[in-house]
Amino acid sequence: MNAEQARLRDAGAPSTPWRKWGPYLSERQWGTVREDYSEGGNAWDYFSHDQARSRAYRWGEDGLAGVSDDKQHLCFALALWNGKDAILKERLFGLTNAEGNHGEDVKEYYFYLDSTPTHSYMKYLYKYPQGAFPYDDLVQTSRARGRTELEYELIDTGAFDQDRYFDVFVEYAKASPEDLLVCVTVHNRGPEPADLHVLPTLWFRNEWAWHGATERPALQQVGGAPAHGTVRAAHPAIGERYLYAEGDAPLLFTENETNTQRIFGVANRSPFVKDGINNHVVHGQAGVVNPEKTGTKVVAHYHITVNPGASEVIRLRLSDVAPAAPAQLNGTKGAPFGAAFDLVLETRRKEADEFYAGVIPAAVGPDGSNVMRQALAGMLWSKQFYHYDVDKWLEERGSDPFSPTRKQGPRNDHWHHMYNGDVISMPDKWEYPWYAAWDLAFHVLALTLVDPEFAKQQLKLMLRERYMHPNGQIPAYEWNFGDVNPPVHAWATIFTYSLEKVKTGEGDKEWLKTSFQKLLLNFTWWVNRKDRTGRNVFEGGFLGLDNIGVFDRSSPLPTGGYLEQADGTAWMALFSQNMLEIAAELAMSDPDYADMAVKFTEHFMWIASSMTHLGGETGMWDEGDGFFYDVLRTPDGRAERLKVRSMVGLLPLCAVTVFDGKVIAKFPEIAERLRWFIESRPEVRAAIHDPMKPGVAGRRLGSILDETKLRRVLEKMLDENEFLSDFGIRSLSKFHEKHPFVMHAGGQEYRVGYLPAESDTGMFGGNSNWRGPIWMPVNALIIRALLQYYSYYGNDFTVECPTGSGRRMNLYQVAEEISRRLANLFLKGADGRRPVYGGADKFQTDPHWRDHVLFYEYFHGDNGAGLGASHQTGWTGIVARIMHVFATTSADQMAKLGKLAAGTEFPVEARTEERPASFTA
Repeated sequence: MNAEQARLRDAGAPSTPWRKWGPYLSERQWGTVREDYSEGGNAWDYFSHDQARSRAYRWGEDGLAGVSDDKQHLCFALALWNGKDAILKERLFGLTNAEGNHGEDVKEYYFYLDSTPTHSYMKYLYKYPQGAFPYDDLVQTSRARGRTELEYELIDTGAFDQDRYFDVFVEYAKASPEDLLVCVTVHNRGPEPADLHVLPTLWFRNEWAWHGATERPALQQVGGAPAHGTVRAAHPAIGERYLYAEGDAPLLFTENETNTQRIFGVANRSPFVKDGINNHVVHGQAGVVNPEKTGTKVVAHYHITVNPGASEVIRLRLSDVAPAAPAQLNGTKGAPFGAAFDLVLETRRKEADEFYAGVIPAAVGPDGSNVMRQALAGMLWSKQFYHYDVDKWLEERGSDPFSPTRKQGPRNDHWHHMYNGDVISMPDKWEYPWYAAWDLAFHVLALTLVDPEFAKQQLKLMLRERYMHPNGQIPAYEWNFGDVNPPVHAWATIFTYSLEKVKTGEGDKEWLKTSFQKLLLNFTWWVNRKDRTGRNVFEGGFLGLDNIGVFDRSSPLPTGGYLEQADGTAWMALFSQNMLEIAAELAMSDPDYADMAVKFTEHFMWIASSMTHLGGETGMWDEGDGFFYDVLRTPDGRAERLKVRSMVGLLPLCAVTVFDGKVIAKFPEIAERLRWFIESRPEVRAAIHDPMKPGVAGRRLGSILDETKLRRVLEKMLDENEFLSDFGIRSLSKFHEKHPFVMHAGGQEYRVGYLPAESDTGMFGGNSNWRGPIWMPVNALIIRALLQYYSYYGNDFTVECPTGSGRRMNLYQVAEEISRRLANLFLKGADGRRPVYGGADKFQTDPHWRDHVLFYEYFHGDNGAGLGASHQTGWTGIVARIMHVFATTSADQMAKLGKLAAGTEFPVEARTEERPASFTA
């Protein structure tokens, strides 16, 4: 056990809370639903970036390279000023949904370079121009561009010309769970000496302004050695902490309170307000920082000159050790920044290397290791303390659901039971500074590589009574908790359980049992709310796929009637399989769960058979095309397949699970009940893969697709003129580039054409686009499915890959080929360039840029360039798991194993021919 593994083992104990301090600060709190108290619910305009420096937040905080405690009482982050900007750089800037030609978009360059799971070591890079930051240019130029034009990026403004910028590296290292060392290293990449104001900032989240009885915390300068300034931070919930700032940097104090004069035209109660330090440093205003050296926000003001090609280092320390006990800080009396500081920092760096050496297989090579490590760092940096009491929020805006004089709330009226106040894995802390339940299920695929306990806690969180709706619905996201996300929580749950079982020899049965009970509620909600006709065909709005269809699937159809959704029904088939897997696992030690295994077997078969041709009606399977489509049912009784070849039609392929028969062997009566069910319903059995037909090693297969249908779907999926790109599986077939799907309804034309990059429609948000690009999470589901099919069919089942190439592969090899293409998005090619960065030469060739990797929301369907949110590591971080799978196993090893468990993994050093190192369900 290395040092970081030991910290993970100890992190749950009150005496060693290694996870208490971490990167839990958002990168954008402004423009969020939580801060929106407008009448119409326009969150972007109600609380803007321009207001953020002057206006105290209600529900959270944001900052640059920031950290906080796990309840975000006390926050620390970096602020910068190059002497030319109109404001301090205290937080990241980006375009709102209305300003960007493809929707909201952060316009900064920053990179998550490293983090251990306990955040004992973290490293972050921010690139700060030496010239004035082009705020207005970015907004105005972007507004003038249309949907079909490229986005206007910061690098396009000339801000980095002649390398006139600073690389600002921020490192954190914990000497103990409550002793956080901070090292800021500033590099001048430009040709001339350049000045920079570095302003490390410590502040309290404003809780007192909203709760009259809350005891007010305080920051105060206290006596320190001549070599450093010291601030005491006292808070009723966390006690005392001390910030030590090396050198003679002045300490500037103000209050984290709204500048009401600037924001609302109302006189301030005190001259010391949130933007006081900004106004003092940038504008030289007097009387705006507190001469008494006390407040609720403080900066240490370092003004440095950095020579070209040189660097300067600034050190700080946030600790629970008081100045009266300096020996506890360092081992050397009176020197918190002595040699021990550097020793701790270097030790934590080495320990991070040791930890990742046990996580990242050597087989991926140095560049692959760099990609995997940054993918995992992005996952860990994207944790955020998320605070939202919906009942209180509704009450504060006059929409208390129990008030007879209430106003209608713009959103989340029916979710007043919700109280969120936890550290949650976010997709991205700027464009998505809020959790999304289905995203979270994909996050755990990567998180389980480094912190399985945190992954389990995250999955359990969504099922708690203060998250899950009393009716059983899992919350979607803060813009509309009641929207319908794909039901993938059960899949993530059995994956995480199985991974732990293989690693430790025993899974967490109590966690699995608790999760199963709550997932039953969610399954029942789906069956009762989303199966309109009781025919086991499901709806659910956009189901995470936004604008992939002909119509906005979350709105009334222009034709009237309703859609039977191929993806919604496939999701439910997979949900049934996952619940069956969980019930089967629990039944091995508790016979009461055996009946549930039968129940979910029957659910799966009814749902799976409904997708083809049940009852003589138009089903989702099109025999002529060999593909699945949504079915439109109009009020006059007509049914029409909407023949859009998209990810909607590939998801039925993903509803597949292999079973090894252990439960039936233990409970023979179950076999009799299932045999009776299957034999008494031959029409159900005929519509899907025959579950009684044995495969390799006697395994059974639960699948919507029989062998014939599977081959037909794979033929299209692996066709490079349809779904198969050089960089993974496209979300829409390239067939529609020359053959768009067109439909007329209500006097309008509706069209779906292949768009490899950004969408040309604003359907469901300005930056939604499932009309061609490559998305990592659904590719992961496809890989999982191929490995399941391979464990059943074995090496004798081969297909052409790519279609028409004459090259035949078994399904393990197909999965490996898709994985290789996905990894190639980020890896350097033979020309030394990373496809993710497209034609951006600075990112491709500059030694200070080319090895820092961004994990975008989705990728160009033809050339692999990154698109959408630039830091959406949440689900794109899955690439780390995908790379790990095929670096630690082989087809022969997997074939010998037997049943494919969800998340089975062995340490690399234990790898043998009989025990594959890693694979995933």
